Amino acid sequence: MAASSIADPEFWRQPLARRMAHFAELRADGPFTHVSVASPLTGQEEHFYAVTRYAEVLEISRRPHDFCSGKGSTSIIDMPPEALEFFGSFIQMDDPRHARQRGIVARSFTPRQLQGVLDSVETICAEVIDEICEQGEVDLVEAVSQPFPLLIICDMMGIPRSEFGTVLRATNVILGAGDPDIVGEGDVFAAMLNAGMELTGLMNELAEHRRANPADDLTTALVHNDLGEDMLAPSELGPFFILLAVAGNDTTRTGISLGMHLLAEHPDQRKVWQANVDGVAPSAVEEIVRAASPVTFMRRTATHDVELSGQQFHEGDRLILFYGAANRDPRVFDDPEGFDVRRNPNPHVGFGGPGPHFCLGAHLARRELAVMFRQLLTRLPDIEVVGDPVPLQAMGIPLVGGIKHLPVRFTPTAPIGR
Repeated sequence: MAASSIADPEFWRQPLARRMAHFAELRADGPFTHVSVASPLTGQEEHFYAVTRYAEVLEISRRPHDFCSGKGSTSIIDMPPEALEFFGSFIQMDDPRHARQRGIVARSFTPRQLQGVLDSVETICAEVIDEICEQGEVDLVEAVSQPFPLLIICDMMGIPRSEFGTVLRATNVILGAGDPDIVGEGDVFAAMLNAGMELTGLMNELAEHRRANPADDLTTALVHNDLGEDMLAPSELGPFFILLAVAGNDTTRTGISLGMHLLAEHPDQRKVWQANVDGVAPSAVEEIVRAASPVTFMRRTATHDVELSGQQFHEGDRLILFYGAANRDPRVFDDPEGFDVRRNPNPHVGFGGPGPHFCLGAHLARRELAVMFRQLLTRLPDIEVVGDPVPLQAMGIPLVGGIKHLPVRFTPTAPIGR
């Protein structure tokens, strides 16, 4: 299979194992693979380097001065600057702007500051499972993976439950990678822009309300300045909320869905986890993130002519860090194609490589995955996958390798909330 096949939308509709087998071939040939792709905006041929080995992903991540994010980190093709910031917030920025915005958010995003949110994960998880536990058969994505992390984010921000449907529809359009079942007919980019404007409008209304009516939520923390510290400007709140509602959603959503599928493919590993749910959970969660690698890629752009691992790059060259390929590099991981819920050590890059852009919400995502699988494996102990996962019909290389359907079946049980 040619390297250019990874730019083909059909490639991303194949099962995860088949895609990873092809990346293994590319990785064996070298750390960098030159790939051509047609721009969906212009139809013109674009070029990038696929980075598939662990060491190079780490090295590029550590060197933001040589390989920047400010030219675009979530899109392989170049996007207008206003679109970059609208949909990416500070992950599309370089220092000092990146450090300023991330620092403001990080003050309200530490484990200590988020303790109330972390505690609420249990309650919201139980609520989600209560909704399905009597049914016996559901689409796991629609019934569990999709609402669970988004409910947590909405509650964290202080968005009322009455607006949950609006947030769900808009984030689905942005996360849907152009899938016609989600976006509908018409211009995909216009649909994404409209969804982004809808989320921004909702956030701006809430921020205005919280300036006059403070509450115990993240929005209040971001718009009130009791300590004389810098705050996000009103124009920065909307892009941050889009980042949180999309990026803060996708790892957990896809991790739950693909995690359940991986357990179905490896019943011996499910048995190990189910025999000691809490004891195995920390390593099992890390293995799900490694094997599933929900975030497909991030882009970095060479800021000047630079050499890395014997490859000469020129200013403006695009390097696409494929985290799933790096997470299966046999130079780092024993039996990398295997799935081992007790894998240790497991230095995966599923939350990004080291450096300034490592996932700010990794601790929350880990908590969400651990709690959800504990409740699934104990409350619905015989839950089983009864059909193939249906992948998103991405226009090109999807930022998130999500799936939109995964049928499961289980013995009905009573809700615990009654």
